[in-house]
Amino acid sequence: MPRRILFILTSHDRKGPAGSDTAPSGFYLSEVSHPYQVLVDAGYVIDFASPRGGRTHVDGLDLVDPVNAAFRQSSAWPLATESTLAPAQVDPDAYAAIFYAGGHATMWDLPESTELAAIAARIYENGGVVAAVCHGPAGLVNVKLSDGRYLVEGRNVAAFTNAEERAVGLYDSVPFLLADMLEVRGARHLPVDDFQPHVVVSERLVTGQNPASSAGVARAMMRMLDTASAARDGMAASGKVPDGSVLAHVSKAGEAGAHRALPK
Repeated sequence: MPRRILFILTSHDRKGPAGSDTAPSGFYLSEVSHPYQVLVDAGYVIDFASPRGGRTHVDGLDLVDPVNAAFRQSSAWPLATESTLAPAQVDPDAYAAIFYAGGHATMWDLPESTELAAIAARIYENGGVVAAVCHGPAGLVNVKLSDGRYLVEGRNVAAFTNAEERAVGLYDSVPFLLADMLEVRGARHLPVDDFQPHVVVSERLVTGQNPASSAGVARAMMRMLDTASAARDGMAASGKVPDGSVLAHVSKAGEAGAHRALPK
């Protein structure tokens, strides 16, 4: 399986419908910079895509955070903010995983991207990992597998909670409540206290509740992908032919800990 991961960023630019007089938004920087650092340091190559491709917008531009500051100065910054891939430019078979970053703006465009949903489904059905943090799971609510089931159906998930929406004053502003919609799609939403790091692993789906969970999501992805890679190497050494089922078997072996709060 390739050591390449696709990061999905919102193309939307505000906390409201397009053209509305609402606060600016975009992808939340630490939900990209922290996972990026974890995964790149582990040897993964990251590509960035968005519903429209090209330019994106940044929220949470906190450059006191040294990880954010390093990302701002890195070669990844223009790729994430000026030249993201459009869905038509993405080959799903090239990726071991897909990761949806959050930011309130995601609520207005990620659920509507049928192209990105198809990419996520293909990566998952190839045996890959699907991950999201905070409002990033908005991109998962309409992902369907080839058998017609929603990807999140029957899975344990974390996402920005209703209580956290109230705490930031956007409970009545978002187009839907993310935790509620995930449950409508058949997921089991498992919250913890507001703004605490919380990562849930459910088979090959990895989700985090809020920005504090971002690096933990990446570490959970990395452990799952690295374990699968080791399993593949072992099969190759024994003369067996590894296939897309390897990661599925690895993920099921760890399902006893499917609801796990991992450290930030």
